Amino acid sequence: MARTIQAAWLALAALLPPGCAFADDAAPDYRYRLTVEVETPEGLKTGSSVIAVQQTLVRAGSVPANQAVERRVRGEAAAVDLPGDKTLFALLRSDNDPNWAGMVYVLLAPQENKPFEDALDDVLKVTGKRTLPRTWPADLWIQERSAYPMLVTFGDPADPTSVAKVDPDNLAATFGEGVKLKRITVELTDDPVTTGIEERLGWVDKYRKRWLNGKPYIAEDLTTDKLTAHLSAGSFSTEFAR
Repeated sequence: MARTIQAAWLALAALLPPGCAFADDAAPDYRYRLTVEVETPEGLKTGSSVIAVQQTLVRAGSVPANQAVERRVRGEAAAVDLPGDKTLFALLRSDNDPNWAGMVYVLLAPQENKPFEDALDDVLKVTGKRTLPRTWPADLWIQERSAYPMLVTFGDPADPTSVAKVDPDNLAATFGEGVKLKRITVELTDDPVTTGIEERLGWVDKYRKRWLNGKPYIAEDLTTDKLTAHLSAGSFSTEFAR
């Protein structure tokens, strides 16, 4: 029986979509391209980033409560250059989920009633370029929430404390009349993980394991709404979260 299962996995691995690979624990690793498209008076502007997700089955068992998947993300924010020397960044997190980048394909996958381990490869069914919905629907445990990554910009790219959130439904309020978010897409890919965001944000290396307000990266301060208390260099690149 074990040989039959192993042979089946090997056969499936040969047919994997771009950017996917199975680890020994049968949870597929994959890479995807996150692309942000913005309409401007100067035409369509786009920016993208390739993100890798490594999945590991950390607690296997016949009881669902004993099963879990650890997801490790590598990559960086997507940056869109806009008129007026301004830049829009789509982060690796959303407004309400710091693990957004590792969960987006899980939430896009078909929601089928099947055993836990059988559902691990459902991310492979999300083929082609997919436009993200505006929100994820509510379920039994979580209310409806944004499906978009958090969008931010800087008043001064050299000053991390000048970071400001951008309303995806009203880019014009930040970037001026005629600037509008067209769509955000994801697509599985074999392309290498994107690097180099430090060339745009020269301060990121100084903020390793620090919040943008300068405080040590120990625990998130939930007593304040200030954005600098909730973002770190790791929000822009996993290389600076180590």
